[in-house]
Amino acid sequence: MTTAILGTGSYLPDNVLTSAELGHRLGVGEQWIVEKTQISERRVASPDEATSDLAAHAAHRALHEAGLHAADIDLLLVATSTPDQPIPATACAVQAKIGAVRAAAFDVDSVCAGFVYALVTAHALLSADPRPQTALVIGADIYSRILNYQDRRTCVLFGDGAGAVVLSKHSNGRGLLASTLSSDGTLADIVKIPAGGSRIPASAESVADGQHYFAMDGRQVRDFAARVVPDLITDVVKSADLSLADVDLIVPHQANGTMLRAIADTLDLRPGQMHMTIERYGNTGAASVPITLDDAVRNGLVHTDDTVLLVAFGGGMSSGAAAMRWAKQKKGSW
Repeated sequence: MTTAILGTGSYLPDNVLTSAELGHRLGVGEQWIVEKTQISERRVASPDEATSDLAAHAAHRALHEAGLHAADIDLLLVATSTPDQPIPATACAVQAKIGAVRAAAFDVDSVCAGFVYALVTAHALLSADPRPQTALVIGADIYSRILNYQDRRTCVLFGDGAGAVVLSKHSNGRGLLASTLSSDGTLADIVKIPAGGSRIPASAESVADGQHYFAMDGRQVRDFAARVVPDLITDVVKSADLSLADVDLIVPHQANGTMLRAIADTLDLRPGQMHMTIERYGNTGAASVPITLDDAVRNGLVHTDDTVLLVAFGGGMSSGAAAMRWAKQKKGSW
């Protein structure tokens, strides 16, 4: 008995922020942004949209594709580092919005690796307990609310969005084959929001000092990804008793297009073996893997019995990967 994805869904806000417009604001050329990131545009949530709103939209679409109702869901996990508010869990807000009345709901915060962490957690919970049958796993982030739009090192990278999958118990050999999770807390300072927690509570001084903005050491993140991600992919493929050539599609966290192309070159991947959406949506945090997976599904790039690999890394530093044999999907429309 394993678990398989029955349906995928995603939601991107309507507002588009192009790299040309952002570059003009920052006093840099569009070409500078595109060359460094491969991002042409990203989406920005409206002022009246919160993370739970984006998550609920993606959830409805994934449920439709799976042919299920929200009331059928037993577990509801939301991966996010931009919750609606510190407490309660954003997953509980999503539960109320979509009517998942039976679901146990909770958040997972592993920053950009959060969706893979949540997926593996949901798989483990479904596998360990005979009672729950289905899980709704969502990645959603609104990074536009925590970015300093005068800091060109970070604000050019991120966009807003949400992606979701419906996970269910499966017994015909398809579904999750292997997974791996890892963290290195000695690198916790390279991706952070310094204030707003118990160490530096919110105050007029912390706000004035800009300590509530997202901060990142891009060079160290790039070095971490180059060192960890190729081995992560190799290890999970080996754990699934496969070779890299057996993998039909790799869906990575959309951190930076230049970085992803370098990883693809390191692994000597086939053209098209790694799916990317970063040019259109930027780095959407925990949402990037499920958004990119849904994009691949909707564009006919994933077929029954394909081997699909999800891989992500993010603040912590944390990383994770999951290999799966794709199950037959119920085709819907929205």
